Amino acid sequence: MKISDHMNPFTIRKKIVMASKLMGAILVLSYVFSTRLPLNEDVSFMIWMVFVAVLICVVDLWMARFISKPVSELNEAAGRMADLDFSHLCEVTGHDEFGQLSHSLNVMAGNLQKAFEELEHANRKLEQDVEQKKRLLAERKELVDNLSHEMKTPLGVIQAYAEGLQDETDEGKRQDYYEVIIAETERMGNLITTLLDLSALENGAAELALERFDFVEFLETAAGRLLMDIPDADFELQYELPRLPVYVYTDKGRMEQVLNNLIVNAKRNVRPGGILKLSLTEREGVLDFSIYNQGHCIPEENLSKVWTKFYRDKNTKYSGSGLGLAIVAQILSMQHFVYGAANRPDGVAFYFSIPIIK
Repeated sequence: MKISDHMNPFTIRKKIVMASKLMGAILVLSYVFSTRLPLNEDVSFMIWMVFVAVLICVVDLWMARFISKPVSELNEAAGRMADLDFSHLCEVTGHDEFGQLSHSLNVMAGNLQKAFEELEHANRKLEQDVEQKKRLLAERKELVDNLSHEMKTPLGVIQAYAEGLQDETDEGKRQDYYEVIIAETERMGNLITTLLDLSALENGAAELALERFDFVEFLETAAGRLLMDIPDADFELQYELPRLPVYVYTDKGRMEQVLNNLIVNAKRNVRPGGILKLSLTEREGVLDFSIYNQGHCIPEENLSKVWTKFYRDKNTKYSGSGLGLAIVAQILSMQHFVYGAANRPDGVAFYFSIPIIK
């Protein structure tokens, strides 16, 4: 026991000793007082007994107030902490052992609560790290599998034409073989670049560079480059654009990818002599883009699949390389833009919406 505990007049031991001495003194004084009353001895004794009973009740209430109640509260608090419930702290106060024990329990509860929160945070972070590692491994495996699958055809073509070069003596045919090999090599390089770009978008390695620009002029430039002055064009180009500038806040480079892929996709699938129509309309703070090509419709059950990587359907030409529309979907999804594809009575329309800013 510390020296300060001996000097502390508020300890439980000191309180009990002082209470017992005070009670003894009161009993003696009350007995002496009762015997000196000018009453019958039996009556005086009865008065003293009543006083003793009252004194016992007062002492009992005092013991309940200063000993039993704190002990009960401390026991309840310890029980809650044993069940790992730290939401209610012990409210016993004072300068005695009960108050000190209450303070110690509360400090312990706070430390345990903090330790459990740190442990839960560490567990959540560990789970996230494990999930991220699993996701990265899955994405890496998917990338390798996709590359392996997609490289088989161009590599097979390159190998076949390279073997043909060894035995071919005609210079004209050799030049044709060279051109095929170069074309397949370029195709393979573009495919790898596109797939790596899509993978970077999907796993968050590529970030968007947002800027404010006029989307009307932006669309006119992109469409003009891909649709105007095409010597072998066999379609009727129609367009509906706002007359005034309409500003948006997005990644200009990525949106150029979106427009390029959608326009090329529509141009590839418009029927000979059919209509290819670009539309850009304002609606309640939103700019709606749509590109329609007259031609074969997409089976309803496949409309959602056209956005999937490497989706191909032998009954439709909307599959392409299987990456263009997947990149469109990823870029628009990253910005939470609404997008989709819908069949029209004699064709298909691809669309997306982008918020307008002033």
